[in-house]
Amino acid sequence: MASTRGRLIGLFALAAALPAVEEAVLVAARFHAAQGLAPQVTAVWPYDSYHDMRWLLVYHDSWGSFGLGLLALIVIRALLSALLTWLAWPAGEARPSRRWLLRRNLEVAVVAALVVSPWAALSVAFSAVALSWYLFASLGPLVVTAPFLARAGVVDRWWRGLPTIELLGWSTLNFVVLTLAGALISSAPGWWGVPVAAFAGTVNGVLWLRTVAAAVLPVRVRLPRVPAAPIVIALAVVGAIWAESFIGVAAGGQDGPWRPPVVTQRLPAEVREAVIVLGGHDSRWQGTPPADPRVERFSYRGLDRRGRPLPYEPEATHQSLDTSAGLLAAQVEALHRRTGRPIALVGQSEGAMVARAFLDKLPRGPVTAVVLFSPLVQAGRTYYPPPGYEGWGVATGWQLRALFWLANLPRPVKDHPDEAFVRSMLVDAAFYRNRTLCPVPGVRIIAFLPTVSAAEAPPGEYTHVPVYQMPALHGGLIGNRAVQDQVIRFLEGAPVDQPRREYDLLQRLGSAWQAPSLLLSQNPVWSASREGDPARTGRVCQPR
Repeated sequence: MASTRGRLIGLFALAAALPAVEEAVLVAARFHAAQGLAPQVTAVWPYDSYHDMRWLLVYHDSWGSFGLGLLALIVIRALLSALLTWLAWPAGEARPSRRWLLRRNLEVAVVAALVVSPWAALSVAFSAVALSWYLFASLGPLVVTAPFLARAGVVDRWWRGLPTIELLGWSTLNFVVLTLAGALISSAPGWWGVPVAAFAGTVNGVLWLRTVAAAVLPVRVRLPRVPAAPIVIALAVVGAIWAESFIGVAAGGQDGPWRPPVVTQRLPAEVREAVIVLGGHDSRWQGTPPADPRVERFSYRGLDRRGRPLPYEPEATHQSLDTSAGLLAAQVEALHRRTGRPIALVGQSEGAMVARAFLDKLPRGPVTAVVLFSPLVQAGRTYYPPPGYEGWGVATGWQLRALFWLANLPRPVKDHPDEAFVRSMLVDAAFYRNRTLCPVPGVRIIAFLPTVSAAEAPPGEYTHVPVYQMPALHGGLIGNRAVQDQVIRFLEGAPVDQPRREYDLLQRLGSAWQAPSLLLSQNPVWSASREGDPARTGRVCQPR
C-alpha cells in the first residue's frame, strides 16, 4: 500500500514539476507566445512528441544541431515516458521490467518522432505564413492517431487491433485538457502561469494513470489480427501531405476568376474613391472588366501600354510582396490620373498583404482607404533558410519541400515553400509580425477577419485598426451580403468596427497548438530590424 502511494506521489510530482519548470523558464525569458506549450512536456503520447518536435524544428540552426537535438529529445522522451509508465502502472497487475519499459519507450520515441514530424512541420509552416489551414492539417492526424500511440509504450503488439473506447476517451480528454491549459496559461498574468502549468501537469498524471490502466487491463480487442495502428498512421501521414493540396484552394486561391461583389456590382455614388481590388494567392483574372468603371482589378503582371491591368494566371501571384507592391504603386498612379479620384484598396489574403506592403514601403500617394480581407495575422513567426544555406530551421525547410513536392503532384498550379511570396514574408518577418494591422497616417484601414483567424496569432494584441469579425473560414467573408454592406459603408466614409467577444477566447484556445515563435533577436536575417517582438511582449504596433 505504501509503495503504491509512493508511486502515485512520484507520478503526480513528476508530471507537475516539468511543466512548471518549463513555464517558469518561459516567463523568466519573457517568451509570452510560447507559454501555452508547457503542459505538453508530460502529456501522453503523441502530444509529448508533438511538443518536442515543434521546439526542435524551430530552434535548430544547422544540420548538426538538428541531429544532436533529435537524438537528445528521443532519449530524454524515452526515459521520461518509461518512468511515467512505470509510476502509473496499475496496482495488482504484473509489471514488466524497467529494462523492457525503457527499450519499448525508446522504440516508441523514435516512431513517434517520425510520425509527428510532418505534422509538426506543417505547424511551423502555419506560423511562417499565419494560415490556419496548416494548423488544422497538423492537428487532425494527431488526434486520430493518439489512441493508437497512447498504448504503444505499455503493451506488446500495440499495433494490432483497434483501441478500446476507454483509450479513445482518455486520448480525447488529453487533447481537451492541453487545449484548456494553454488557454488558461495565456490568460494568467506573469508568474501565475507557473501554478496553472503545474496543475495541468497534475492532470497529465491522472491521464497517464488512466491511459496505462486502459491499455494494460484485460479487455476484448476488436480486430486483433489487423495491423490497425500502422494503417491509421500511414493514412494520417498521407493525409497530412495531401491536405496541403486543398489548402491553397481553401485559403483564397480559386479555380475560376475571383469575383467579389465589389467587382460584380456598381458602387453607390456616395463612394468618392476609385477602387483597386487585389485577389489572393493562386487567384487569376482573365481580363473581364468590373461592373463599375471606378473599380479596377489589380494585376500581378502589371499594366499594358495604355495603363490598363493585364490578365494574369495563378503563377503570377507567387512573386514577392515587394514586387507586387511596386506594381500596385504604378497602378494606383495610373488609375488616379485617369479618374482624378482618391484611391481605395480592397485586398484579400495575399492581396491584403500586398496592400499593406505598399503602404509601408512606398509613398501612399492618393490612397486614402484600405480594406483588408483575411490578412495573414502576425506572419513570419518562424523561419527556414533558402536551399543551399544553413540557418534557423534548415531541416524544417527541407521537410516542407518534400511535403510540398508530394502535395503538388496532382495540382496544375504548383506551390512551393520557397516561392518569392513566402520568402518575402520570412525575410521581412519583423514587419509582418508586428505591423500588419497597424494604423497608417492619412489612411483609413479596416480588417475583415473570419473567426478562424483567431487561431492564426498567439494570444495578445493583434490589431490597432478597426476590425469586422464574423464566423467564417479564411477567405470566406468576401461574398457575404452583410459584409459587402459594411464594405460599402466603410468606403462611403462611415465608421465600421465590429469585434466579436469569442475571438479572444478562440485565440487563447489555439495557443497550445502553435509552433513556438523564433525570437527576432535570434535570427541574423532579422538583426537589423528595429521592430518590437510580439512573441515577447504580446503587443503589436510597438514604436520603432
